Amino acid sequence: MKTIYVVEDHDAIREGVVRYLEISGYKALGQSTLTEERKAIEAQLPDLIIQDVMLPDGDGFLYIKELKKRYPDLPVIFMTARSEESDRILGFELGADDYISKPFSPKELVLRVAALFRRLDKSGVQSDDLMSFSEGDNSLEIDNSQHRLTINGQEVTLTAAEWRIVTYLAQNEGKLISRAQILEKCFDYSFESYERVVDTHIKNIRAKLRPGEWIETVRGYGYRFSVRGQH
Repeated sequence: MKTIYVVEDHDAIREGVVRYLEISGYKALGQSTLTEERKAIEAQLPDLIIQDVMLPDGDGFLYIKELKKRYPDLPVIFMTARSEESDRILGFELGADDYISKPFSPKELVLRVAALFRRLDKSGVQSDDLMSFSEGDNSLEIDNSQHRLTINGQEVTLTAAEWRIVTYLAQNEGKLISRAQILEKCFDYSFESYERVVDTHIKNIRAKLRPGEWIETVRGYGYRFSVRGQH
C-alpha cells in the first residue's frame, strides 16, 4: 500500500483529502506544519508528499527545495491557493511532479495521484535497458535497469520528472518531439497552459547534462534529442 503525506494547515482540507485518499486505497497521514512533516519523514519516507505552500512555520516551496537535495526521486504534488502561472512554474522548477490549485475536487486530486503512480511504475517510457551516446569528447549513458544517468562517467542526479523527459527524448533520438507530446507521454497533461512547464524542465535538464549539448530546440514546436543538440 502506498503511503502519502498530506501537509496542510487547514484542518477541513487536510482531513478531507486524507479521508478521500484512504477510501481510494492509500495509506494517508496528515501533518499541519513543516515541523510535523520533518518528524514524519525522519520516521518513514513516504511514497508521495502532497504539499501545501503557505504553512504557519515556513514556506513549502523552500522546504521542498531543500528536501529534494536529499531525496531527488521523492514525488511531490503542490496543493496551494497560489494559482498564478509563475507559482506553477516555480513549483515545477523546484522538482514538483504535479501542481493543483485550490479550490479543487478531491476526485481530481486522487486521479492525479493515480496517474503519477502509473508514470512512476512505468518510468515514463518503455525503453532499452542501456542507451549510450557520444558527442566529441563527451559521452552520455542512460541505464534504465539501474535508473542511472552518467555524463563522462559521472552520475547525474535527476528528479523523477526530468528522468521521464530525458529517457523519452533519448528513446526517440533524432525525432522532433512537441511540447504537447512530452506533456501527454511524461505527465498525462494536454493543456497548453502547462507547456511552459516543459520548457522549465528542459532548462534544468540542460544545466545538468553539460558540458555536452544533447537537446536541440525547434522553435515554435518542441525538442529533439541529438548528439549535436543546441539551444
